[in-house]
Amino acid sequence: MTELRSPLQAQIVQWLVAPGDAVRQGDVVVILEAMKMEHELRAEADGQIQRLLHAVGDTVDESEILLIWERQSTISRGVSPENTENFLLGGLASPAPAVRVDLQRLQERLAFTQDAARPEAVARRHAQGQRTARENIADLCDEGSFLEYGALAVAAQRSRRSQDDLVRNTPADGMVTGIGSVNGLIHGPEQSRTAVLAYDATVLAGTQGFRNHAKTDRLLGIALAQKLPVVLFAEGGGGRPGDVDMPIVAGLHVATFASYARLSGQVPVVGIAAGRCFAGNAALLGCSDVIIATRGSNIGMGGPAMVEGGGLGVFRPEQIGPSDVQHRNGVIDLLVDDEAQAVAAARHYLSFFQGRLKDWIAPDARLLRDVVPENRLRVYDTRAALRGLVDQGSLLELRTGFGVGIHTALARIEGRAVGVLASNPQHLGGAIDADAADKAARFLQLCNAHGLPVVSLVDTPGFMVGPDTEATAQVRHVSRLFVTAAALRVPVFAVVLRKGYGLGAMGLAGGGFHAPVATVAWPTGEFGGMGLEGAVRLGYRKELDAVPEGPERDALFERLVAQHYEAGSALNMAATLEIDAVIDPADTRAWLARSLAGSRVGEGGARFIDTW
Repeated sequence: MTELRSPLQAQIVQWLVAPGDAVRQGDVVVILEAMKMEHELRAEADGQIQRLLHAVGDTVDESEILLIWERQSTISRGVSPENTENFLLGGLASPAPAVRVDLQRLQERLAFTQDAARPEAVARRHAQGQRTARENIADLCDEGSFLEYGALAVAAQRSRRSQDDLVRNTPADGMVTGIGSVNGLIHGPEQSRTAVLAYDATVLAGTQGFRNHAKTDRLLGIALAQKLPVVLFAEGGGGRPGDVDMPIVAGLHVATFASYARLSGQVPVVGIAAGRCFAGNAALLGCSDVIIATRGSNIGMGGPAMVEGGGLGVFRPEQIGPSDVQHRNGVIDLLVDDEAQAVAAARHYLSFFQGRLKDWIAPDARLLRDVVPENRLRVYDTRAALRGLVDQGSLLELRTGFGVGIHTALARIEGRAVGVLASNPQHLGGAIDADAADKAARFLQLCNAHGLPVVSLVDTPGFMVGPDTEATAQVRHVSRLFVTAAALRVPVFAVVLRKGYGLGAMGLAGGGFHAPVATVAWPTGEFGGMGLEGAVRLGYRKELDAVPEGPERDALFERLVAQHYEAGSALNMAATLEIDAVIDPADTRAWLARSLAGSRVGEGGARFIDTW
């Protein structure tokens, strides 16, 4: 005989057996209730009930005997040849259990959050040549890695629409949020975790609803606490006036914009715009470290309705902030053809902040010897120097439509991520104007915030000058280079390709030629406090004026320029220790690789990255 005892103080609410009943291991024999919760007691082995010691309604103490039963080796289960195997495994084969009602309800509800539940909306999206929010996320994140937050949210419009309508037509309240892995196969799961937010343009035009604001705030808080990069698909029309369930007037207390801005300088933040991105959606986009946009995008702080409402005229959406304008004026960092390219660019961008690569392909360094023409007055493309220095396929130029006097790019040298600045002699001879200075200063902030060493390729006659230039607030703009560089925590390596003149060269070198960890020059380097021709004209005006105008004066001018060129040559600069070395262009990559290997990133740094 065996006793079954109560595991706790409780009340008997139901007996499921009676004396003489045969039970099998696992059968429920009695249900107890304690603290409003029911507890099932099960048979520990096959057997037969002998005696029940309590009635329904009785209260029993912990360890009190409830029933007496007799163990039996086996209760007949009608074993037949076809179910012998199931019997030996512990029981007869049984049909698959029916899906529980609560689970079925969840599965049906989740189905409405997927694109398959809204084929007409998806078809319209595809007809426009665009993808859905979920399709973009699936392309961005490694397969099976995305964990969605807040999928069951619907628009806060229950007082004006049925629940069924909201479930079917406002899935996720128009925004898909979650955490997934980006580039995980390359950089590993820990380095690849990324917070992803995507406004769904097929739901209420991708507008910002009360609940998708809450979802955004929730995920942004996690991203900040966990130091996760953030990717935002920002397409949408801004604030949504139709959410009437919440007792608010203007909704200007929402924390979303401050929460998104708070990420600046803390984690990499990528904004992607395809289609129309206006008002609040554009405000978030503008807080991103980098903006990737498709050629079909329109980005503006107000859409047509807002513009018309302000009495500013009637415009089509396509007339407001088209991509060619926003690329040229510096809003767009990376202009791409479509969303597939946008996602690929986002993955490429994030890779620079996910760790060093073990495998890389070096370019032919010997080609660097021919980048700078032998004719010192001949322009050339410094992007050829970029391609000859960095790992093949790693170069990612940013803000190519704006501030074209300086190239800015992310790249890798022997697998290590770096930021690269390069003068552009094809624009103003490499002189630095206000736009180029703004572009370079912000790029330095980006590298500084995320710990990327900076390589600066210098070929500039200095800061741009003249009445028209000063009308652009040149003094303030170009000084950003000095102020930004003075606060850098990342190492800077300067390579003077040809012209290293005046304050402009100092600004590109982090404030001066001794500010970088190392400053080197190619043999083509030439230096001076200002352009050599200008220095001769100013410094030797009396001598030149004393010679009759014509061939004799021209010959004197050329002779003086040649003397200044020789005095300001790279070899003389290195001999006076104003720069650290003169190197063979073909050795530049190896020289930088060795320097990077011994460099370190300091503590601290800027608290945020300037949006401009």
